[in-house]
Amino acid sequence: MHLELLPGITSPADVKALDLDQLPTLAAEIRHVICEQVQKSGGHLAPNLGVVELFIALHRVFDFSHDRLLFDVGHQCYPHKLMTGRLNLLDRLRQRDGMGGFPDPNESDYDLFMVGHAGTAISTATGMARGDTIRGEGWSPENPSGRRAVAFIGDASIVNGVAMEGLNHAGTLGRQFLVVLNDNGMSIARPQGAVAGYFDRLRVSDTYRSVKASAKDLCRHLPGGSKLRDIGHRLGEIAKDAVTEDPWFEKFGLLQVGPIDGHDLPSLIDILTMVKDVDRPLVLHAHTVKGKGFEYTEGDATAFHSPKPFSVTGCRVEVKSGGRSFTTAFGEAMCMLMERDETVTACTAAMPDGTGIVKALERFPDRTWDTGICESHACDMMSGMAKSGLRPFFAVYSTFLQRAFDQCFQEASLQGLPLRLCLDRAGLVGGDGAVHHGFCDISILRTLPGAVLMAAIDEASLQASLEFMRTWDKSLSCVRYPRDDVDTRLDDAGCPPFELGRARCLRSAERADVAVLAYGVTAMTALDAAAQLDGQCNVEVWDARFAKPVDSDLIARLINAGIPIITVEDHGVTGGFGAAVIEAASDLHLDTSKVFRAGLPDDWIHQGSRGEQLAQAGIDVNGLIDLIRTAAHTETPVITTSQVQVQPA
Repeated sequence: MHLELLPGITSPADVKALDLDQLPTLAAEIRHVICEQVQKSGGHLAPNLGVVELFIALHRVFDFSHDRLLFDVGHQCYPHKLMTGRLNLLDRLRQRDGMGGFPDPNESDYDLFMVGHAGTAISTATGMARGDTIRGEGWSPENPSGRRAVAFIGDASIVNGVAMEGLNHAGTLGRQFLVVLNDNGMSIARPQGAVAGYFDRLRVSDTYRSVKASAKDLCRHLPGGSKLRDIGHRLGEIAKDAVTEDPWFEKFGLLQVGPIDGHDLPSLIDILTMVKDVDRPLVLHAHTVKGKGFEYTEGDATAFHSPKPFSVTGCRVEVKSGGRSFTTAFGEAMCMLMERDETVTACTAAMPDGTGIVKALERFPDRTWDTGICESHACDMMSGMAKSGLRPFFAVYSTFLQRAFDQCFQEASLQGLPLRLCLDRAGLVGGDGAVHHGFCDISILRTLPGAVLMAAIDEASLQASLEFMRTWDKSLSCVRYPRDDVDTRLDDAGCPPFELGRARCLRSAERADVAVLAYGVTAMTALDAAAQLDGQCNVEVWDARFAKPVDSDLIARLINAGIPIITVEDHGVTGGFGAAVIEAASDLHLDTSKVFRAGLPDDWIHQGSRGEQLAQAGIDVNGLIDLIRTAAHTETPVITTSQVQVQPA
């Protein structure tokens, strides 16, 4: 496709300068370049294809160099980025020095927050609206040059608890405040729950089928000029007639307009022009098609939510395949557990494909649930199941577990209930960058009395850890594993069962110069580093298995023998596995001067390949080789790897 318009879009001002009849061409070009790039690099495809017209209309009507635009579920930001002068970054999407996959203020002033978790836009927009009003900068009929506030929410994140809390407070704003609800009938997968059902009923109602006529009628009847204060009342009355007798958002104190066709550019622009100066909170409910513009993305929006690189040949779409992922291994292992134990239940929060639970949903629909984007609710629900005598497993990305820590504390750990957490995407996640790294699950869960924390190094150890969790009924437990393929090198070695607080030796040395205690898949990296040091340094490698309780007997034996210990983890060094080792040694009154920690630095690591990120943290093979050499030959070392300083405890 030849690009006529998009290369000339350096800011939203260029979008405003286009003729109305040029905008469909701009929309087609935006869809084309997004799809072409995601085919090469992977990324969020279907969510962005569905919001192209919405963002063209928003940038046409508002001035977000001055007005406020807050994102919810920031993976819908690609069209916005292309209209704010970032086409030159697209060919390095999700790579170092390229376009990030989520809004990022470091990338552009048009991005106000880094956003990767759901439910936040209404709350942050409410805060900015209040802040602007207090500073005398907020829009009002008396201050027409002030800042307007727009919260963009979609992919079913409206059902998130934080979004509900935000709506409840936004309804008290006595000023302009626009919530644009992108209702595509989808979350990452099919949305769940009663609220999703409510929106389904709206989409299939007779009123929706006549929505274009209703939208035009709305624009004809709106007053202008000095009567802006009357617009809110008129909008509310028209919305009631056009949509439903019981508009849901009005219960929160927000006027509701729609649903309207989120792909009808002229109507979108007309309605946004009318509602932008309403001096009370308002929701514009837009119905869109996730994956709009391509038959294969519209036909399977879940598969193309965030695909790996793929190719299209005629009518055939082929996604590039890698090795066997930990997610796939977990999904099959979970089904095996449920097959032999009818007390095992499982759930996920809007990520059935991303966590592998989709297989259990298909095979055991009466014991498996997708709660939607509701991690806190999922934790509480599974705690209730544990109280009733079941054995619940909650599959969740490490980064999203943070949203449910209070429930892990109050409803599970404090009650002594065996909630079982399966933490996918633990550690560095590559292209999604800082918003999705699983860097603090050990730190937060280690604070819970009695909690048992494990990590898997391959498929066999993942299966063994899940079996340990199945029969561990005394407290909360978890296992973490990365966004990566499983390593098969130990498949023929056999995997001993997990024993509470006991590490597994992967490589022994008769007279060890250094012992590496590795937590999780960093054990495989340690094996590689040790192999490259053969003949130079005798290195023992241990699969630590547990971050709580750690193997105190092993730690004491190594320290008493004068063998330097290196702890390594794909997790923040603050409060992580290495910190647990030092604390255990200190509790035994042992000298910790030769215990060295390697892990993620006390800094943010942004998008790039997972390999680049591991190197930046100094926990790739080369980083570990440097650390082993220094620990083996220096009495009081201060070791500097690529980006992190590692010091003796």
